[in-house]
Amino acid sequence: QDDCSEFRSQFEAGGRLSCTRENAPVRDASGKQHTNKCLMCAEKFKKEAQRGGGTVQRNKLSPSERTKQVRCS
Repeated sequence: QDDCSEFRSQFEAGGRLSCTRENAPVRDASGKQHTNKCLMCAEKFKKEAQRGGGTVQRNKLSPSERTKQVRCS
C-alpha cells in the first residue's frame, strides 16, 4: 500500500512536492514523526529520486536514449 498515492500526481519531476505547513503530525513506517502527511511524502519522494527509483525515474532518459535525440538549432 502506498500511503502517498494521493500526492504522487502533485509531485514535480525534480522530486519536489509543494506542501502546506499545517500541524497534523504523522509517523512514517520507520516511526519518524513529520509535521503532516504531505511533508512526510515529500521526504519519501526525495529519497526515491536520490535512489534513482520511484516516480521521478520515468521522466529521465538513460544515457543511450539521450544520444538518440536529435538536436535542433
